Amino acid sequence: HIPMNRSLLGSIPGIPSESDYISKYCKLTRRQSIPEMNFYLAFSLFRSSAIFQGVLKRFQLGNASSSNAESIGMLAGLFADKGRELAETSKQLSKSECSGLEFNSVNIFAISERAQSVLKKLKKFVDEIIIPNEPVFVSQIRQGEDRWKYYPEIMETMKNQAKEAGLWNLWLPKEAEYGPGFSNLEYASMAEVMGRSHIAPEVFNCSAPDTGNMEVLLRYGSKAQQEKWLKPLLSGEIRSCFGMTEPDVASSDARNIETNIRKEGNSYVINGKKWYISGAGDPRCKICILMGKTDTSASNYRQQSMILVPMDTPGVNVVRPCHVLGFDDAPHGHMEITFTNVIVPLENIIWGEGRGFEIAQGRLGPGRIHHCMRLIGLAERALQEMCIRSVNRVAFGKHLARQGTIQADIANSRVEIEQCRLLTLKAAYMVDTVGAKEARGLIAMIKVAAPTMACKVIDRAMQVYGAKGMSQDT
Repeated sequence: HIPMNRSLLGSIPGIPSESDYISKYCKLTRRQSIPEMNFYLAFSLFRSSAIFQGVLKRFQLGNASSSNAESIGMLAGLFADKGRELAETSKQLSKSECSGLEFNSVNIFAISERAQSVLKKLKKFVDEIIIPNEPVFVSQIRQGEDRWKYYPEIMETMKNQAKEAGLWNLWLPKEAEYGPGFSNLEYASMAEVMGRSHIAPEVFNCSAPDTGNMEVLLRYGSKAQQEKWLKPLLSGEIRSCFGMTEPDVASSDARNIETNIRKEGNSYVINGKKWYISGAGDPRCKICILMGKTDTSASNYRQQSMILVPMDTPGVNVVRPCHVLGFDDAPHGHMEITFTNVIVPLENIIWGEGRGFEIAQGRLGPGRIHHCMRLIGLAERALQEMCIRSVNRVAFGKHLARQGTIQADIANSRVEIEQCRLLTLKAAYMVDTVGAKEARGLIAMIKVAAPTMACKVIDRAMQVYGAKGMSQDT
């Protein structure tokens, strides 16, 4: 017999009350509540009804193993009726509620209550303000007469809202005097939420390459450099780029860099060519942190230096946007830039000559964690869209969600996302506890694992959407 009043279960010794059970579950999974309890109960009752129906069928065929199989089998109708009753009182879940039910994974790496509170606000902001404004952002880019000179107004509107909500510069490390001071592990979960939308990181002033450049100035910049460039970057007044990759050499090995930084009197003279310099097309990009060689006679890892180059310096020429699979990503862009006899003062060198490799290693560790967690967030959104599409689309007489190949794709995507998240959170934890140098092996792993996983999950989602998955509508 199923008690009509579920609270009666709490009076049976050894069985917790419904409220006690839900309270314990929410505490362990760090949820505020279960949005639609009746949905889960109805699902469980329908599942039990199906099992009981199987028991009854075996009794009717004469191959039941239990002496009370008939009476157990007769419960199928009772459970189905109760499930239907609960289902009829359960509202249909919205897209945002589906996102909350999911797809929320238990994070075994504990974060502070303060970080949890900010994370909750961040999720709400992304889902209710940023994602609905994505079409507005795209349409405003298209409206500009010159896409490389105009930036969508909606972005500045959302940035002001983020500042007012206290969701600004969340990436700043604990040792920084300017920001909230979250650990790498705490910020990693926030980066995942931001990754759900390609425009979200900038809204919170947490986007690349600015975060990496700000971290360089924060850790290694002089007081004068911080005053002139770090503060306007932190306030979101300007943007920046990082000039490292060169077209003529394999730049993944920074020892190959050929851009020359030559000291002449009270200045440095820079000559070289860079390309795929992300963000350099943005009309708000005012400063470039450039990697070049100051002393080719020094040891391999002491030849390189980093230097600040204002984008309006004579000799800095933005040649063209470099396309990525046919897209120019205006107005952000990935630009080819030539530096021809560019003169900057000696005080623009960062942390002294020959320190480029040291700075790069300090910059890349946390930055790779940020990138990987954002990719995980993007993969989560793709999986969410895949699930929504599969339960609403019918092909060959049944919903896509009932097709075995789709079920396998969804299952594999969930497994791969969970694996990648745990690996990345472990890397963040290790950076916090033993430092980036000791965590370099894990950082190298996530740099491979996250993009590979995201490509697989997003490709599966595109397949479920068919032609629409290849269109501007998705």
